[in-house]
Amino acid sequence: MIAAFLLGIIATCSLAAALFFLRFWRETRDSLFLAFAVAFFIEGLNRTSTLILKQPNEYTPWVYVVRLFAFLIILAGILNKNRRPSG
Repeated sequence: MIAAFLLGIIATCSLAAALFFLRFWRETRDSLFLAFAVAFFIEGLNRTSTLILKQPNEYTPWVYVVRLFAFLIILAGILNKNRRPSG
């Protein structure tokens, strides 16, 4: 019961962080903020989908594949930000 509660808190915080980064992206049009918003949204959905399963198990491979995808989006945003000339 407590594990489901904490998983819900993590999902809510991830989705809230996605909304904050989306707002920052709308104000600045910086692609790094958009990458973080998408990654946190994916993480929030991943945690929510784990929460609604009958027997949540965070040790299944698909959970880590989704997390890897979210981190790769952040990495692509960082690389894109550093590749472009500043100005």
